[in-house]
Amino acid sequence: MVASLLGLVVLLIPPASAAAALRLQYTGEPPAEARTRGHDAVWLGHAWVDGRKGDADLVSLTRQLAGTGIRDLYVHTGPLGDDGSLDGAKHPKAAWLVAAVHQAAPGLRVQAWLGNVVAPEENGLRLDQAETRNRITDSARQVLDLGFDGVHFDLEPVRSDSAGFLALLDQAHAVTAERHAQLSVAAPQIDPLPGLHSAGIALAGHGKWWSQAYFAQVARRVEQIAVMSYDTAMPLESLYGGYVAQQTALALEATPPGVDLLMGLPAYWDDSFGHRGSAETVTAAVRGARLALGRNDRQAFGLALYADFSATAADWAAYRSGWCAA
Repeated sequence: MVASLLGLVVLLIPPASAAAALRLQYTGEPPAEARTRGHDAVWLGHAWVDGRKGDADLVSLTRQLAGTGIRDLYVHTGPLGDDGSLDGAKHPKAAWLVAAVHQAAPGLRVQAWLGNVVAPEENGLRLDQAETRNRITDSARQVLDLGFDGVHFDLEPVRSDSAGFLALLDQAHAVTAERHAQLSVAAPQIDPLPGLHSAGIALAGHGKWWSQAYFAQVARRVEQIAVMSYDTAMPLESLYGGYVAQQTALALEATPPGVDLLMGLPAYWDDSFGHRGSAETVTAAVRGARLALGRNDRQAFGLALYADFSATAADWAAYRSGWCAA
């Protein structure tokens, strides 16, 4: 599927021209002021809420986060059922985690990461159905009752122009706003070429990208939007870094003032057609984001590491030295 989409890009723009454009995005020196603004985040795995992690692990985590710009923890608390419900038995330690983080590091916010696959591409959530949206909203209330500081939706793949997803965000935001909590979403990449999302669906049946206009509609309904700027099929680190710079620039244009924009960092290893581990590095992603941020400065901006269970010491060092160091 990814191969088909990449083939589409090749048809629409000559490969040499595309590579040259991305390399150009990656040139230059990031400005010194393009550093963390204290709006960063990290995705945490399910082990934090199912009993596998405990007090000693939390001590290690808080030490890991010290001196960084990480403010939000997206903790996997689902998955949601295909009907939108949430089984409380799957996160028995959630309330402990929230209370323990608040005590150990009062400046951190703990958000419940709720996700599942989405129809029509996958046999999962039907966001076009009001009953499903209502159950997801009830699930948001359920995690807020446990003390979470917010709700983080990672629903994939939501197609560009999905009215059901916008309706869900409107419902969920009414709940989070009433509780003075955050609502955040993990978002796909933005069309690198106009209309690419439509062509991808027509030719490959896969909505990999969102239009920039739809991205803006989603961003207006949340406090934070985190772009999953990885799994790009870029074969070289310079091309991947240029692609992240391009994605950052597009997202900066579309995100309203006051909404946190975060770019995802690939702190995991895979070596497949869709993700070349040697190309998609934390170092390249940080540099690409900094280059774009320097061209269009914004305070409500951060980077988000995916994920704690896969990040190596080298990944953390690249994030710290590239983004947090003065």
